[in-house]
Amino acid sequence: MTKRKNSPGFKGHRFPPEIIEYAVWLYFRFSLSLRDVEDLLSERGIIVSHETIRFLVIKFGRQYAKSIRRDRPNVGDKWHLDEVVISIRGKKHWLWRAVDQHGNSLEILVQSRRNTKAAMRFMRKLMRQYGVPRVMITDKLRSYGAAKRDLAPGLEHRSHKGLNNAAEVSHKPTRRRERVMGRFKSARHAQQFLSSHDQVNVLFRPSRHKISAISYRRARADAFAVWHDITYEIAFG
Repeated sequence: MTKRKNSPGFKGHRFPPEIIEYAVWLYFRFSLSLRDVEDLLSERGIIVSHETIRFLVIKFGRQYAKSIRRDRPNVGDKWHLDEVVISIRGKKHWLWRAVDQHGNSLEILVQSRRNTKAAMRFMRKLMRQYGVPRVMITDKLRSYGAAKRDLAPGLEHRSHKGLNNAAEVSHKPTRRRERVMGRFKSARHAQQFLSSHDQVNVLFRPSRHKISAISYRRARADAFAVWHDITYEIAFG
């Protein structure tokens, strides 16, 4: 990774790339608030306000997430779709999420409705990006079936709550972050944060209980290598 402070992708920032990438990694990898990250950086002699960290994670989190999504292996052909309620300024919203059979987060979409129109919008966004899967697994919400009949009539659809554990488990990190952040401030804020958080979470959180300690260390080292490569790419294009 570069040590130059005036790298083109980081031009205009008073902190070098290695500090910016570390701040962004801390915020998305752990359940930390902006002020927690500020304190951790301060312990290392890096004085930066939580507002500056907010700006950095918004700007660069999107770029890291985009690169992670672009460079990951091909997505699986079995998709798990689920929706969970989140509260934003006292109003109910729905977080729609899709993961493949390997646990990779495909897409999230924050919407104010939980109906056929919302399901169709979410599924259309997914299929535009990844094509049509072999199998789609959902809970018993009928909106999925109605949307599927219009978008992909031949798609195999399994609607059963017990089969959709993969999607339901994927909501847990979101719930933890929601508590730390004191809930999301707006639908746009939730969409922006979770789009980045999901990708970083998949990169740095392999299924540890399914692999040996040696395999986990290798996966972690690979994740850091990918992270540093993205930093170099942002810096020099």
